[in-house]
This record gives sequence, structure tokens and C-alpha cells, in this order.
Amino acid sequence: MFVSFFPQPKLFFTSAAVWSLAAVLFWFFGGEQLGAIFGLPPAAADAPPIIGIAVIWSKPFLWFYLYFIFCVGAFYAFWRLYAPHPWQNWSILVAAFILFLIYFNVQISVAVNNWYGPFFDYIQGLISKTIESTNAEFYAQLATFAWLALVGMNVSVINAFIVSHWIFRWRMAMNGHFMANWSKLRHIEGASQRVQEDTMRFAQIMEDLGTSFVQSIMTLIAFLPVLIRLQVHISELPVIGAIPQPLVVAAIGWCLFGTISVMVAGLKLPGLQFRNQRVEAAYRKELVYGEDHADRAQPATTAELFNNVRRNYFRLYFHYIYFNVVRYTYLQADNIFSFLIMGPSIVAHRISLGVLNQIPNAFGKVTGSLQFLLSSWSTIVELQSVHKRLRAFEATLEGEPLPEIDQRYLARQGAEDPA
Repeated sequence: MFVSFFPQPKLFFTSAAVWSLAAVLFWFFGGEQLGAIFGLPPAAADAPPIIGIAVIWSKPFLWFYLYFIFCVGAFYAFWRLYAPHPWQNWSILVAAFILFLIYFNVQISVAVNNWYGPFFDYIQGLISKTIESTNAEFYAQLATFAWLALVGMNVSVINAFIVSHWIFRWRMAMNGHFMANWSKLRHIEGASQRVQEDTMRFAQIMEDLGTSFVQSIMTLIAFLPVLIRLQVHISELPVIGAIPQPLVVAAIGWCLFGTISVMVAGLKLPGLQFRNQRVEAAYRKELVYGEDHADRAQPATTAELFNNVRRNYFRLYFHYIYFNVVRYTYLQADNIFSFLIMGPSIVAHRISLGVLNQIPNAFGKVTGSLQFLLSSWSTIVELQSVHKRLRAFEATLEGEPLPEIDQRYLARQGAEDPA
């Protein structure tokens, strides 16, 4: 799954994680200020955020673009020299461009959140009749949001297009790798399905799951400073009272509670999903034999195999009952949790309408990124079941013991088809 698309996967991903962490730490501990040497200094600490589309070509952003290009270029040059790989342009350069587009869209979300404050304070002034304005000024405020939304929408479209092509290239690499070793793999149960369907499902799930994971990490990095800046308006937390970093503490505590609850409730699901894949494969294989051999796929045999399918699905549906109760209860409570946090400050008249819109949005972005496991658990379960099936191929090529179900199938095939 990975060696076909990435050079030396274990070392590659380890080096990518270390290099990314080093680049992020250097950025926050001096790299951002380094732009001043090139005439691209960071914004002053007490400077108000830039409102509107101009933020994307401001000097701090231009310096970040150059810094990102340098970091990616250095990483790519190392791997091109150390371990050349036929798919490295896609697995490194295009992947880095996708990461940049995701980061860019996250920054558009931050810019929209910055727009919320002045705009809704402006609306509050109009409603309370404390300020005077004109129609032109009102529509100019809306135009600021429209430009941000238009750019964000187009970048999302471009990114979705590139991600789809990147994922299909990964599937092409897997398909080529498995077919090059088909003589060693053809005896494994459901070999054709694993090469065709499972690689397709793996690619599709990785497209959704991988993009969501990266976006969650970047959203957390981008919105955590925003949340820290906004928590000056929060005087205390309900029940707990006044504590340092109240919004950050509340966000992390709430997300840990939800994630642990859902993980505990869904512990059995991956195993049940994998067993479903096995009984489905056994049923499908008998039907395929029945297409070519009249003595196969007899009613008694297929009835027994389908009964296994039915029994496994009913067991899975039962376990999903309590899992969904926990998950949906938490998600409904999540809709009002930020207002519970703001309650004492709202009652104390410390929050304006603009801040009332900014805090839930920033809080929701941070908690949403921290709730990645919670929101993606069902997809992760499906990915695990597909991964286990494809790992049997890699185990064969690497000389590892086959899973028990594949050992049984291989022995049966040897008896029925000596070739």
C-alpha cells in the first residue's frame, strides 16, 4: 500500500514528521521574524488583524509562502538524491501543494472569523442606533466577506480536483505493484477483489480521511491563537470559576471527554467490520465458483454462507446502537457547549455581538479539529477492515505468515486446483 507510492515508507514518514515539526518550531521561535531581513516582517504584536482579502498578500503571508517553498524543496531534494522513486513527484511535491491549499483555506476561515467581530459590532450599533451608516457602507462590509468566500470556494474546488488525481495516482501505484507480483498473490482468497475493489476503497477512504486529518491539524494550529486572543472576554467558567486560559482548557477537556467516550463505545466495531468482510468474501467467492461450475453455489451452501452474513450484520447493527447513542448525544450537546462557557461573561455584559459570533466560531473550529477521531470513527473502522485485507498481500510478498482465513483458503485451493 505504501512502498508502491512512497520511497522507504517507514523512514519517509518518520523524516516527514520530524522535518515538519522542526519547520513549525523554527517558524514560531525565530523563522517568522527572519522575514524582516528580506523586507517581509511579521505583523506587530499589538496590530489589529487585517480585515478582508488583502490579508493573503500581506507581507507576513508572502514570507510564509517563501518559507514553505524552501522547506518543501529541501525535503524533496534530499529524497530525490537519497532514494529516487518513480512516484516521488506526486508523493512529495503534489502532496505538499495539497497541504498548502488546505492551509490557505484554513487561513481564509481565520480571516472570515476576524471579519465577524467588526461586522456584527457594526450591526449591533445600527440596531441600537448608536452609529449612523449608509447603504454603500453596509454593502461594502458584505463585499469584504464575499471576496473571502469567493477565493475560499475556488481554492476548495481546485484542491478537491488535485486531491482526487493524487489519490488515483496512489491507486495506480498500488495496482501496478500488486499486478507485478500477481503470480505470488493469485492464490489468496478474494485476490481479484483485493486488487480491484479494495485498492479503490482504500484510495477513496484515504482521500476523505487524510484530507480531514490534515485540515484538522492545520485548523487547530491556525485557530488556537485566535481562541487565546478572544478569551480575554471570558471572565470565568461555569462551576469551575476563574482559571488561566479558560477557553483552551474548556476546549481540550470537552474534546477529550467526547473522544474517549466514543472510542470506548466503539471498541468492538473494527473487529466486527473485519469479520463482515470475511463472510462477505466467502459468500461472494462461492457465487463466483457457481458461475463456472454447476456443482458449486448449491442452495444449501449459499444459504449457510448468507446466514453467516446475516448473523454478522445483525450483530454489528446491535453494537452500533449504543455507539450512536453516545456519539449523537455528545454532538447535540456540542452545539450549545460554547454558549454554556460564555454564560457568566454574557450575564456580566462583557461580550458584544461581534465577540459573541467570533468565540463560538473559533471554539467550534478548535473543538472540531480535536474531535477528528469522534467524527471519523466509522470511516476509520472501514479503513481498518480494508487495510487488514490488503496487508495479507504484503505479508505474502514479505514472507510473513498469512492470516488464518487466507491459510485455510490456500490449502483448499491447493487441493482443488494444483495449478
